Amino acid sequence: MKIEEIIQKEFLLDDGIIYLNHAAVSPWPNRTAQSVTVFAEKNVHTGARFYPKWVETETRLRGQLQRLINAPSIQDIALLKNTSEALSVVAEGIGWNKGDNIISTNEEFPSNRIPWQAQSDKGVEYREIDISDIECAENTLINACDENTRLITVSSVQYGSGRRLNLELLGDFCRNNNILFCVDAIQSLGAFPFDVQQIKADFVMADAHKWMLGPEGIALFYCAGPVREQIKLHQYGWHMVEKMGDYDAREWQPAASSRRFECGSPNMLGIYALSASLSLIEEIGMEKIAGNIFKNTKYIIDYIKNNDAFSLLTPEAETHRAGIVTFKVKEQDNVAIHAGLMKNKVICANRMGGIRFSPHFYTSENKIRNGLEILSRLSQ
Repeated sequence: MKIEEIIQKEFLLDDGIIYLNHAAVSPWPNRTAQSVTVFAEKNVHTGARFYPKWVETETRLRGQLQRLINAPSIQDIALLKNTSEALSVVAEGIGWNKGDNIISTNEEFPSNRIPWQAQSDKGVEYREIDISDIECAENTLINACDENTRLITVSSVQYGSGRRLNLELLGDFCRNNNILFCVDAIQSLGAFPFDVQQIKADFVMADAHKWMLGPEGIALFYCAGPVREQIKLHQYGWHMVEKMGDYDAREWQPAASSRRFECGSPNMLGIYALSASLSLIEEIGMEKIAGNIFKNTKYIIDYIKNNDAFSLLTPEAETHRAGIVTFKVKEQDNVAIHAGLMKNKVICANRMGGIRFSPHFYTSENKIRNGLEILSRLSQ
């Protein structure tokens, strides 16, 4: 089936809606809704009679996520509730020493800031490095490190500016200097190829509900095998033990796999939904998806650059941008402009004091053009 036919079949947004907000919450593909409906119907009529089939879907999802990030093994994949939980697992699990420091940027979403700031009671310093208007943010982060730097934590793509970082450069530095490397990949996974082995990440996490086109309430957590046992556990239950299912055992130990971070019953509804969404991403292919997204963001960037009424906040260079384009309307109330866009069914976000557009691979040029025309009218 051609990609145009797949898009027409899978994305059934109401007429008139111009959806440019995938960096926030994405609409579901049709197959995802159907999967949830079938799962619900089976629950209504048979309850958990076919629970082994549910587990098969859970295993399939772990494999899909392993392929999505090129993890060495399915054993590296945990299914948690959200990015914040995964970041908290790492932040609270590291055996910090007084005087350690953490390097991050000044553009992080609170999920990738608050868990690290919370370590201050252990004598850990959180260094928030200003990367605004800096050509090579990566070198700025590296230069902020010293002999007490324990971890670098960054977003693969910044939620506000849309800046895409060179994770391979940071990962190489961390590996060569015995520094842990943590990546919040929520603005990358499902939008661009991602390789945890190439970037040498120790931890990667991402919710499903943005570019992966899945539901809220389920997230990927990758924990590299060599560091897995270094993370102290703070949540315990029947699901995280090595002999899961042996309910009578009084002696237990954490699972050797990343399942050790999953304390209780899995979110089966979310598992079914995300597995369906990822089946679409695999069917299309990450290279094609990334190519379409780059084409869409370039279209918006070119429009913004060629219109004196706007100022671009997102880096122009393809190596530094992703699926997010953020800009300001000069000499205008951008909050009011955003409200006007939403009223006209242009679904977007108000970020960095401006407007954030984030089209996905299926977003047509015609839809983007219509959204920009509405923006232009509101900006006059």
